[in-house]
Amino acid sequence: MIKTFTQDDVIRYVYEETSPEENLLIEDSLMAEPELMTFFLEALELRALMNKIEREPRRNTVQSILNYSKNHPANPTARLRQT
Repeated sequence: MIKTFTQDDVIRYVYEETSPEENLLIEDSLMAEPELMTFFLEALELRALMNKIEREPRRNTVQSILNYSKNHPANPTARLRQT
C-alpha cells in the first residue's frame, strides 16, 4: 500500500512531530512529489521567519499586572488564615 502524505503531515515533519519511520516515508514522498517539496520548502522558510518574531506586551499591560499583584496576595487563602 502506498501512503499519500498531506500538507499536514509535512508540517508535522517540519516541526519534528513524526516518527523515524514516518520521516523516511515523508522524505521519499518529498523526492517524488514536486508540489509537496515546494510546500515543504515554503514551510521551512515560514518556520524560520516565525522564529525571528519578537513580541513584547505593551508597557501599560505590564504595569497593570504589576499593580494588580501589589494589591492582591499571591495566595488568597493566606489572608483568611491571618484574620
